[in-house]
Amino acid sequence: MTKENAEGVAKHLVAAATLLEEDSDLALAHAEHAARRAGRVAAVREALGLVHYRRSEFNDAIREFRTAKRLSGSDHLLPYLVDCERGLGRYERALDLAASPEARSLGEYDNIELAIVVSGVRRDLDQPEAAQMVLRIPALERASKQPWAARLFYAYAEALLAGGSPDEARAWFGKAIDADVEGQTDAAERVAELDGVVFIDALDPEAEEEDGASDVPMQDASQAGRSSAASPGPSDVDESPARTEKSVTQRRDQAPGQLTFNDGKEQRSD
Repeated sequence: MTKENAEGVAKHLVAAATLLEEDSDLALAHAEHAARRAGRVAAVREALGLVHYRRSEFNDAIREFRTAKRLSGSDHLLPYLVDCERGLGRYERALDLAASPEARSLGEYDNIELAIVVSGVRRDLDQPEAAQMVLRIPALERASKQPWAARLFYAYAEALLAGGSPDEARAWFGKAIDADVEGQTDAAERVAELDGVVFIDALDPEAEEEDGASDVPMQDASQAGRSSAASPGPSDVDESPARTEKSVTQRRDQAPGQLTFNDGKEQRSD
């Protein structure tokens, strides 16, 4: 690309990332325009795929991710591809893809994301024990404040909850609260749900009358979660990782909080 075209494409990608939460149609228009101007640049096709992914347009996302993979030669989008198959309800295809040779080449960050997605697939298949096992990896024991820690804790809590262990799940949601310095998850709200805390709109008198919970302070959920953050982890962490659950699944379970575009050389921001 010429310098002028590269600068123009970059501006469209920034606009797509900035607008995605408030106007996904306009974000898509920017990403598509960037792809028309630089369709053979892997980072641009990845960006378009991420916009489709966040819009739950999984077939379109798969097309763009595969194109980006072909252009870059990188497998870092594999967790997204698996989560797209999950989103389409093609669970066996998702599991086959997660077990493909490409998965063995992933770095730690992407491997953790893939484990989160596979755990979500197992939950969708009503296999909570398998959902827990896939996350009992060394990273779960040593996680603290790493970029992926909150999502990993959250996904494990979801798997425990699906398996009928609400007390353990609450403890791991609490860990997610402590690790979630960027507000990627809704772990505080999940703790509040488990504790029976009801949130209401203070400006809506009808909601106050219906819920009868006008005296519940908004900060209770966060405080409740932090009180359980020191709970012990699983005793049998012995499995290698196989994206909520963003993904990713935390990807679909917890979609990435911030969209960033790259060419496979930089980690995704989730």
